[in-house]
Amino acid sequence: MASNSVERSGSLTGSILKGTLKAVGGTLLGIIMIGGAAMAGGLVGLALSFRDLPDVRVLKGYVPVETTYIYDINGELIARLHGDVNREVVTLDRISPHLKRSVLAMEDAYFYTHKGIDPSGIGRAILANFSAGGTVEGGSTLTQQLVKNLFLSNERSLNRKVAEAVLAMRVEQVFTKEQILEMYLNQVFWGKNTNGAETASQNYFGKSAADLTLGEAAMLAGTIQAPSVFNPVDNFAEAKKRQGLVLDRLAELNWATPAEIKAAKAQKITIRKQGISYEASRVPYVSQAVTAELEEKFGKDVVLQGGLRVQTTIDLKLQRIAEEVATEGHNDLVNRGAYADQLALVAVDPRTGFVKALVGGVGDFDKNQYNRAVLARRQLGSSFKPFVYYAAFATGNYTPDSVIDDSPMTIPDGDEPYVPRNYDNKFSGPISIRQAIAVSRNIPALKLGIEVGNENVIAICRKLGINSPMKPVVSLPLGAADVTPMEVAGAYAVFASGGYKSKTTLIARVTDRNGNLILDNTPKPELILDPIAVSYLTDALRGVVTNGTATEAQMSDGRPVAGKTGTTSDFRDAWFVGYVPQLAVAIWIGNDDYSPMANGVTGGVYVTPIWRKFMEKALAGQPIEQFPVPAEIQEKEGGKKKN
Repeated sequence: MASNSVERSGSLTGSILKGTLKAVGGTLLGIIMIGGAAMAGGLVGLALSFRDLPDVRVLKGYVPVETTYIYDINGELIARLHGDVNREVVTLDRISPHLKRSVLAMEDAYFYTHKGIDPSGIGRAILANFSAGGTVEGGSTLTQQLVKNLFLSNERSLNRKVAEAVLAMRVEQVFTKEQILEMYLNQVFWGKNTNGAETASQNYFGKSAADLTLGEAAMLAGTIQAPSVFNPVDNFAEAKKRQGLVLDRLAELNWATPAEIKAAKAQKITIRKQGISYEASRVPYVSQAVTAELEEKFGKDVVLQGGLRVQTTIDLKLQRIAEEVATEGHNDLVNRGAYADQLALVAVDPRTGFVKALVGGVGDFDKNQYNRAVLARRQLGSSFKPFVYYAAFATGNYTPDSVIDDSPMTIPDGDEPYVPRNYDNKFSGPISIRQAIAVSRNIPALKLGIEVGNENVIAICRKLGINSPMKPVVSLPLGAADVTPMEVAGAYAVFASGGYKSKTTLIARVTDRNGNLILDNTPKPELILDPIAVSYLTDALRGVVTNGTATEAQMSDGRPVAGKTGTTSDFRDAWFVGYVPQLAVAIWIGNDDYSPMANGVTGGVYVTPIWRKFMEKALAGQPIEQFPVPAEIQEKEGGKKKN
């Protein structure tokens, strides 16, 4: 709250005081003022009977409800969050002098001369309104309006009016005029779910309150008396009439020159009608996920009322690419008869853990707000196998060139043994792990799961940030666990970084209404995996793209890509999760009701083209980077070449 205004000793106060002195005069007015003075004396006596009124000094620590603003990583506004009150609090020096004058002219022209109540002003208002044939001047002072809004009900009674007067006088004793004016301009309701001068200015005119012209300021000031009726969106013609009354009042008080008044009346006012829904998110699935993350950290009340400033990790440019590709990709699925109603996409920067783009679904968000990217737990199918193969490589007993037997097997599993098969119902016999991963054989993954222990595989998933429920069932290596696209994208991002993990998050930093940093998610990468085992895994997963089930994921610029396709039984889910050093992306397709898609809808055939299209657009112009290779592997490979 500003304690001083640049205009206290400047032109605003001076012009207002000058107008005040000029306006006072006339026999009838003098009589009214004498009567008013007597009334004021009576009110002081009545004050003794209002000892239980609130202590106005609490306003020194008063923190008004304020809207939370959400931005992308580059500072572009993407959403506003608020409950019943939509407000941005600003200091008095960030509000146009035109708006201050206009509001005072209509609501309390003698603001700088009274002590909270202005009994003579009631008489002046009666005369002015009678002469104008309508309401052009209010009887309550601006201070009275403020205390009524903050402390009292709208009850129409003598007791309430007297209490209002007493509180107004107390406020004037504790606070400066500038402080009162600042509180008022930030508190007042301007219509269309808009509180405070800054929010009203942004909503109606698309600009800061500091930049309002005289014409715009006069139109805003004219709405205060009846915001639902006089706001310029619902009734521009009436708002224009009210603007004229405000400008005429400024001329009468000599607070604006005739030339300024003429120019203001002639100015073409452009109303930012879309601004009325400006609080609606530009990226609703993102805002929904960000809000959930904020509420988990700070609670719902703080998020909706605390005036937080949230810098997300989302890059709006990549987000728009993701949304466009997701829509086009889904349309293609429909045209190809895939019977896949939905699609989700999550892109994570492996170097930071920052979510750069998120698509929670396709279609009308208002009709279906289920965010599949962060809420939908679906089976991964063979996209789960990399967690098993990493566990095997981490034992030190296997490399991508190690041979494993792809032959029929029977696994004891309760009353009925489990007899697994490969996707094509064929067996390859002895096969390298590299080839087993590339063509997605099931038997080798199951055998390695038994050897390393599915409990250990689950432990690795937990380290990678997958928190969805998992059980160490024998079929776990084939994806018998439900996980979210967000979880698997974050996990694969650790593979892309060479084993370093940063927290997967949608929020980069949060400041409170005063600019104090209250959440800082600056990446702190921690090595959580064996770099050699990760390098082996990435090497093998590159084979999936070059000569395996995901050849459609090869990018036109030739950059190295690693990833794994996944398709569940009965074709209920299809995935491709792939990565380059700069970006890890998970894409899922399926139906919300778990019904099967068409036969043959696999991740390798239907999902990889969508993934490739997104990556080529997202990485356009970015340098081609190589995956990190540990020195031990480089030395070993160097030794092989020499021999």
